[in-house]
Amino acid sequence: MEKKNILFVCMGNICRSPSAEAVFSEIVKSKGLSQAFEIDSAGTLAYHVGEPADKRMKLHAVKRDYNLTSISRKFNPDIDFEHFDIIIGMDNENIGTLKNMAKNQEDLDKIKKMTDFSKEWSYSEIPDPYYGGEEGFELVLDLLEDSCQGLLEKLS
Repeated sequence: MEKKNILFVCMGNICRSPSAEAVFSEIVKSKGLSQAFEIDSAGTLAYHVGEPADKRMKLHAVKRDYNLTSISRKFNPDIDFEHFDIIIGMDNENIGTLKNMAKNQEDLDKIKKMTDFSKEWSYSEIPDPYYGGEEGFELVLDLLEDSCQGLLEKLS
């Protein structure tokens, strides 16, 4: 398998995209495929640049043996479209923002939505858990586990 560079993107890069990065990293590690991927995450906005993942998201992730270690950064269209093979947005707003930053068709072709890889759940987006309760963080992890498994199968 040729090495694939995967970037997960949400709005602030403190809940959904760092979780997707951790979940996908753990799945590929469990399959012995870590060397086949470079995995990162970013946000469409710079609200939380330099911050670690949301404490509540980290707490729920740890319960499932995921370690959210990434530090928030803003998506950089000049670098990220060039470097990454697949850029995966968490919701329609993220997808729209990424498409508006695309410079050409090649950039547009790299943009995918996380739930497009879902196999078991029928959600059209990964909902933002930031303003909700504990169940929102658990739902995000459920959806990401399903979608990340589907993503790996699609790429294999």
